[in-house]
Amino acid sequence: MRFENVLIANRGEIAVRIIRACREQNLGCVSVYSTADREALHVKFADRAVCIGPPATADSYLQMHAIIEACRQTGATAVHPGFGFLSENAEFARLCRENNIVFIGPSPECISMLGDKARAKETMKAAGVPVIPGSEGAIQSLEDAKAVAKKIGYPVLVKASAGGGGRGIRRVDSEEQLEEQLHVAQEEAKKFFGDDTVYLEKLIVGPHHVEVQIIADEYGNTVALGERDCSMQRRNQKVLEESPSPLMTPELRNAMQEAAVAAAKACGYCNAGTIEFLVDHERNFYFMEMNTRIQVEHPVTEWVTGIDLVQTQLRIAQGEPLPFTQEEIVLHGHAIECRINAENPDYNFRPSPGTIQALHLPGGMGVRIDSAIYQGYTIPPYYDSMIAKLIVHAPTRKEAIQKMRWALSEFLVDGVETNIDFQLRLLKTAAFENGTYDNAFLMQWLEQTQETKK
Repeated sequence: MRFENVLIANRGEIAVRIIRACREQNLGCVSVYSTADREALHVKFADRAVCIGPPATADSYLQMHAIIEACRQTGATAVHPGFGFLSENAEFARLCRENNIVFIGPSPECISMLGDKARAKETMKAAGVPVIPGSEGAIQSLEDAKAVAKKIGYPVLVKASAGGGGRGIRRVDSEEQLEEQLHVAQEEAKKFFGDDTVYLEKLIVGPHHVEVQIIADEYGNTVALGERDCSMQRRNQKVLEESPSPLMTPELRNAMQEAAVAAAKACGYCNAGTIEFLVDHERNFYFMEMNTRIQVEHPVTEWVTGIDLVQTQLRIAQGEPLPFTQEEIVLHGHAIECRINAENPDYNFRPSPGTIQALHLPGGMGVRIDSAIYQGYTIPPYYDSMIAKLIVHAPTRKEAIQKMRWALSEFLVDGVETNIDFQLRLLKTAAFENGTYDNAFLMQWLEQTQETKK
């Protein structure tokens, strides 16, 4: 189905990013906003903007029927959900379809299947994709959990089936902890996802978190676009990402890309998606989950492949075939992304909303800023604290690190606290310089840093 106007069901930097992609294809842009975002950049940039409610996300950006009504009012016949909010909500994708609105993403059936982590794992096993040992589907009782944990061995993770973003995950090191952590994970899953279903998974200690970007059209063509290393995490939240992964070998990349394509084909996937893997120290990799949306870290893939992922999403949603084949994908150079947040790392990463008094953004060849902030903009306290993504590209990893260091040093934000200096310190650690960090590194480094301060 062809469309001429796209409603962006999101806010902040990703909404601005999508608007720019639409502009390059001569598509009209409609923004939605809460009353707290009345002066936001995505509102100013759009052709039309519709207020959909008060500041709370439950009353605005998560209001499916208000977004559908905004489409009706403005004549938008397509919706790009960005990431977060309703981007992986099968009900919303289905509602769009029922109202003859193109949902720029996979089908609601695909979202539903992959959103159920336990069900997705079974699908991957059937497709021959390596999976982490764990329960066969959802955990039904404490006795069931004990039996599974005993079979696969501690430590284990209790994980929300409908989870994401690090929510609904609890580590269990012994049977004595199992009942309590099972209950806590279920309560958190119910609170954040409206579904208390959980499953058990073997905890791979100190793995690397490596994800493969795929993109597929409606004609059965699926292509893998290299990998991103997302191992630098704090409490299961990504802090920075890079591509290619310093862990990678040509053989491992080929194997992971083949598995990612098989995973996408197993569920009839269409549009952009990301298969997340855990890689152990012997370079064995295991399917973790599939994200059915554009990722925060997609710019590093765009840098190394030269492919605009959002524009490709738009073309696929209009019924066009992929304009490239797997054989044409070649990775060039190295890219790093740092997430810039309005927060204070010295006070447990406390959010720092407020008005930006002065702003200077870094620039130059190989430097990209994805952001929605401007001088005089007031960062509201109601949403995620990420205010920008700083992305660099260079011929080698060493040069990319150097470029990111001076770019961070040049990035000035006055009026609110940020994690810019924290990111700079992180880039100067030996583990990052050498590419030897794993999923456990950042939390261990933070603990050591706090001890040193004492």
